[in-house]
Amino acid sequence: MEDKKMIKIIKEDGTTEEVELIISFEFDSDNKEYLVYTKNEQDDNGNTTLYCASLDRSGDIPQMHSIESDEEWSRVKDVLRQLAKDNQEVE
Repeated sequence: MEDKKMIKIIKEDGTTEEVELIISFEFDSDNKEYLVYTKNEQDDNGNTTLYCASLDRSGDIPQMHSIESDEEWSRVKDVLRQLAKDNQEVE
């Protein structure tokens, strides 16, 4: 069993929240970095809710940003689909 990697995020109101990092990845084509994380919340069907954000390391403190374009979401979803497929093959 893998150890969970926990990270702290600073919310807009200045409070911090500890979340579990699922995966981080970067697209070589544009060097944009992304984080996929969970607060271990489950929906009505028992599925764990995942969150995804782009990561900007240009300042002193890394900043998380929403993914806004459909093209960007499509690329991120492709990575998540591949991750799910890889996990199914391992089990």
